[in-house]
Order: sequence, then C-alpha cells, then structure tokens
Amino acid sequence: MEDVVKFLFGIFGNATALFLFLSPTITFKRIVKNRSTEQFSGIPYVMTLLNCLLSAWYGLPFVSPNNILVSTINGTGAVIESVYVLIFIAFAPKKEKAKILGLFTFVLAVFSIVALVSVFALHGNSRKLFCGFAAAIFSIVMYGSPLSIMRTVVKTKSVEFMPFFMSLFVFLCGTSWFVYGLLGHDPFVAVPNGFGCALGALQLILYFFYRDIKKQQPSAEDSVELGLEKPHQSKQANGVNGV
Repeated sequence: MEDVVKFLFGIFGNATALFLFLSPTITFKRIVKNRSTEQFSGIPYVMTLLNCLLSAWYGLPFVSPNNILVSTINGTGAVIESVYVLIFIAFAPKKEKAKILGLFTFVLAVFSIVALVSVFALHGNSRKLFCGFAAAIFSIVMYGSPLSIMRTVVKTKSVEFMPFFMSLFVFLCGTSWFVYGLLGHDPFVAVPNGFGCALGALQLILYFFYRDIKKQQPSAEDSVELGLEKPHQSKQANGVNGV
C-alpha cells in the first residue's frame, strides 16, 4: 500500500512540476515577439537546467533504484529548460549573451563531471550519496530563487510580482515530492522538496495577506516566473508588453 501511495504522489509531483517548467512560456513568447530579452534574467533558467540534469541522473536505476519518476519529470524539465536557455542566448544583448553562454557551459561541465565521476569512480551507495548530495544542493538553490521576490512583496505590500498560481504550484510540487521522498525513505528527495514546500506555503501566506492591497504599478500578470525581472525595472519592461 505504501508503494502505491508513493507512486500516486510521484505522478502528482510530475504533473505539478511540469506546470512549473512550462510556466515561463509566456515570458518566452514575449522575448521572441520583441526579439529582445529586455530586463529578464537568464540565470534562473540555467540553474534550473542544472538541477533538472542532476535530479534526472540521480533518479536513474543504476544510481538510485525505484526513483524512475524523478528521472522522467526532470529529464523532461531538462529538455524544456535547454530550449529556454538557447532562446535566451539567441535574443540576449552581446554582454548578457556571453554571460549566459559561459554559465551554460559551466552547467554542462558540472553535470558531465558528476556523471563521469559517479560512473567510473563510484559504486553502490557511494554513487547514490554523491549524486544525491549534488542534486539536493541545486534543488534547494532552485526553490530558494523566489526569496528576493518575497522580500519585495513585504517591502512594497503588493503581490504584483508573485502570481498566485505560481506560488500554489510551487507549494503543491514541493509537498508532493516531499511526501514521495518520505515514503521512499530518501532524504535527497525529501529534504530539498520539504524546503520547497515550506517556501511555497510562505508565498501563499504572503499572497493572502497582501492580495487586497491596491496595486501602485501597471499590471505584470504575464510575468509569471518568479525572480525573472528586477522589480525596480518592471515599469520599463511592462511598457514594452503593453511575467
């Protein structure tokens, strides 16, 4: 029965994670339409790509048995994030293009090192520990990215840059994989997603606390991705869009 419940939470986790991976499509439609990355940052996409690559690798049977659902969704996420990164590089200004391209190269190098070391130098439980720690660290980094936006919400007393559904699915995704990790007795899945569950809950609390406060700036409802746009530059970006 426990295995069935774990499987169901894994399926639900896949669905909510897929929503999170696809949510930036609105941002990238805007980038392609305007042929400019404007004030958006490409760093979150590159770091999410690294998290997906490491988590997908960790979920493979020869690294971590019985975690194939971790591999399927993160493998899908890696493909999606790769497309985002390549589009961003294509339309970014020269200086930003070089920075993101360099970071993208770094991400591929880190993943390659982890994969090669785990295959040729480690075996059994040591391989799982090595890959698990790497995946957990970057999962926490990914979940921690909205902290700056949460600080902005408190400072401005406005939820304009923290969309409800984004916060909701961060909470649902983190909760699903947290329970999945607990049922599978896997701290490398449970711990970072427990962190994500807590941050998602805090975002929802902030949302309901500040949601009725009148907005002082133009709408940014299509800037659905947390942390992608610098709050103090949002008016300029929103003017182009007419998130």
